[in-house]
Amino acid sequence: MESVLLISSSPQARDALCAVLRDASYGAVTACDSAAKARRALPEGDYGILIINAPLTDEFGHELAMEAAAQSGMGVILLVKNEMAEDVAARVEDSGVFVLGKPLNRPLFYQALKLVAASSRRIQGLQRENTKLQSKIEEIRLVDRAKCTLIQVLSMTEPQAHRYIEKQAMDMRMTRRQIAESILKTYET
Repeated sequence: MESVLLISSSPQARDALCAVLRDASYGAVTACDSAAKARRALPEGDYGILIINAPLTDEFGHELAMEAAAQSGMGVILLVKNEMAEDVAARVEDSGVFVLGKPLNRPLFYQALKLVAASSRRIQGLQRENTKLQSKIEEIRLVDRAKCTLIQVLSMTEPQAHRYIEKQAMDMRMTRRQIAESILKTYET
């Protein structure tokens, strides 16, 4: 299960939410009592879910919720008074923040936790895929630059330059990226 960062200014609500999270098999729960402490804790931990029991002592909490949702793949739940839920939801929904009205009903809270955890895992998977694709694009650009260098410096054709890089990579048991970097280091100085 994902680890949870819980922010609540009320010690009673914090203890009650921690108990509910333990009942839902979320063992790794870190609790904070202010947005400032939460901002310091966020980079230090690998949290899958952020729960904010608004209002906090140093701010309402919706700004923190939107920042956390934008900067990471974690699921964010913002707990607000029932009469404010619609207004706050209208402000934060586009950021991917899930708003629940208080007082909480346990089955709805469990369902919200499951939904947020599932969306968090999906977002984190997409972020990993995006990182892989960006690395692949960078490798392609590097190899293409090396090919252009071979074409300019050694008067090779594009197929010859491509074949040269591929053959060097196979013969030397190195990646195409390493060969391209070597070529650029040799000829682009």
